[in-house]
Amino acid sequence: MKDYLIKAYAYNGTVRIYTAITTNLVAHAQKIHDLWPTSTAALGRLLTNSVIMGAMYSDDQELTVRVAGDGPIGEMVATTNSHGEVRGYVGNPHVFLQYNSGKLNVGQAVGNGFIHVTKDLKIRDLFTSSSEIQTGEIAEDFAYYYTVSEQIPSAVGLGVLVDTDNTVISSGGFILQLMPGCKEETIKEIEEVIKNIKPVSEMVNSGYTPEDMMNEISNNDYQFLQKLDLYFKCDCSREKFEKGLISLGKIQLEEIKTVDKGIETVCHFCNSRYKFDESDIQSLINDAK
Repeated sequence: MKDYLIKAYAYNGTVRIYTAITTNLVAHAQKIHDLWPTSTAALGRLLTNSVIMGAMYSDDQELTVRVAGDGPIGEMVATTNSHGEVRGYVGNPHVFLQYNSGKLNVGQAVGNGFIHVTKDLKIRDLFTSSSEIQTGEIAEDFAYYYTVSEQIPSAVGLGVLVDTDNTVISSGGFILQLMPGCKEETIKEIEEVIKNIKPVSEMVNSGYTPEDMMNEISNNDYQFLQKLDLYFKCDCSREKFEKGLISLGKIQLEEIKTVDKGIETVCHFCNSRYKFDESDIQSLINDAK
């Protein structure tokens, strides 16, 4: 199934819901970063939440989302935009922690710390908002973030199912946000629905589409607004790394040329590698002059 999300209003227009399938983009992240199961689940949940969050914005607006915990997984980073594109990485890709039940222990892997969301709305300076990590399980942490930092009461469901060979079986998520004027009886109805639906990873694994998930969450009554295809996409390039190297200045470039005989740069987000030999560095020195 192709990765995509849908956006809709439900409950008489008083609730906004996003549902998404992200199996392919999370599988791609697992492969390029060589993620072990718990790292896969953690980063997969972050990528899913982030790409849905990006769909809440418009035009060329961009977001950078950081989960800075003190657990063994280290810091996780994702960047996304309004076009369904997301990329990300995790500090330690080789984490495999489980509860006694066998469920992946993402909370222990992430630990305590903060979520930071930096928005580039293309209209003024960057703006960063933060909230404290609540459980480390990602979904609960972002539900808290939306409620505290964005002042939007929200429910978040995220799930990644990982196979025994570390590959991704299924991944997806939803974000439900209450609009102004949502009545108390509607909130109680939503709470009952959320409490009784299957975990997201199970829904996706059993063949649910975003429309099927939307039906479950909205009690089969929603107003469709948008469909958006989703991708893991990095915007790195050789030219960007060239500019970064030039910014080091002539003296440091001369040292790289004579001592190291060149350099290889690696993109954190997609692990793409760009090699610069002595002649390449000399060209950059000429440009730096």
